[in-house]
Amino acid sequence: MAGPTLLISDLHLSAARPAATAAFLALLAGPARDAAALYILGDLFDYWIGDEDIDDPAVRPIVDALAAVSNGGTAVSFMHGNRDFLVGERFAAATGIRLLPDPLLLQLDGVPTLLMHGDTLCLEDAAYNRFRAAVRDPAWQQAFLARPVAARREEAQRLRAISEHEKKSKPAEIMDVTPSEVLRTLRAFDYPRLVHGHTHRPGRHLHPVDGRPCERWVLPDWQQVAAGLRADQGRLSPF
Repeated sequence: MAGPTLLISDLHLSAARPAATAAFLALLAGPARDAAALYILGDLFDYWIGDEDIDDPAVRPIVDALAAVSNGGTAVSFMHGNRDFLVGERFAAATGIRLLPDPLLLQLDGVPTLLMHGDTLCLEDAAYNRFRAAVRDPAWQQAFLARPVAARREEAQRLRAISEHEKKSKPAEIMDVTPSEVLRTLRAFDYPRLVHGHTHRPGRHLHPVDGRPCERWVLPDWQQVAAGLRADQGRLSPF
């Protein structure tokens, strides 16, 4: 299918944020139908307690709209974020999306482009990195998913509240990317263009790495603005 590629992240959809859900459904009903591909780079949902969430009345319209876009010919891909790392194969089957590894290097209109959620670039936030290591462990996930749905939801909301409280006391710089890790990553993947979310600091940055200019694009948080990036004929631009 001909058309642009759209990239978004950090929508944090939930029943408590109907405006973000409405904006996402509008994207799926409009621009996404004319796109060749849609990449969702994590945190589509504010939290995800397992694929039983598909049956939640607040989630079902999102599932159906994603399925309609996928069935219409747009290749929809999803990368796990720090909030929805438990999105699984049942969700993928219901929506027609492809689950992506993080990071993912691909040719985007002929330009080598590295896609990431972005949290692994933030090395200074030691508390978050300890939490990430724990919840990404398969044994932790298996034990969590074995619990009743109500208990999982309560635990997710508890962890969410702790996270929000801790963020208020953290220096802003430790929640942003670690410059040395950005440079290491760009070198490791042979100096690509980098696109990520997570930090909620949207913009375009130029990183000279070993004499090569590398672009780093940060996607916006949809609680600020429902927007993303459009890749067309080798160039990226906000939409």
